[in-house]
Amino acid sequence: MTTNASCGTLTDAMEPDLHTDPDLLPVLEELRQREPIFHRPEFGTTRSDFERMTDAGFWETGASGKRYSRAFVLDTLEQRCAHPAEENWETRDFHCVEIAPGNFLLTYTLLQRLPRTPSGDDRTTRRATIWRRTGDGWKIVYHQGTIVEDR
Repeated sequence: MTTNASCGTLTDAMEPDLHTDPDLLPVLEELRQREPIFHRPEFGTTRSDFERMTDAGFWETGASGKRYSRAFVLDTLEQRCAHPAEENWETRDFHCVEIAPGNFLLTYTLLQRLPRTPSGDDRTTRRATIWRRTGDGWKIVYHQGTIVEDR
């Protein structure tokens, strides 16, 4: 790793300084409890629950870089809920910023422990969800997951 005496390691210099505005800490806490999206049974486990959670224009970019429509995601969730699997996930490094009135970008790191892989490897992804506060509650507008190659 290349170092620079004035700013530490190159990695330290390239990482953004992510701090949530103190006024947004209640929003951060509300949204943190909802992530990872679609994996919090207390917010619903049925297709109609997931429809209520998502904005009509919702779409997702997966860790593969593929884009998925709301209809495709809802179909996938419906199939997954019919055959639930045990998940061992850890979330951390939450950050929240208001990007427009009532619209918030929530970012975090997700560590997925994958016991079913031959090597038992874990997978780390950076996650970003755009949330909209509505009269009917929180709606997910967009979600993206990006695999972290070097941890």
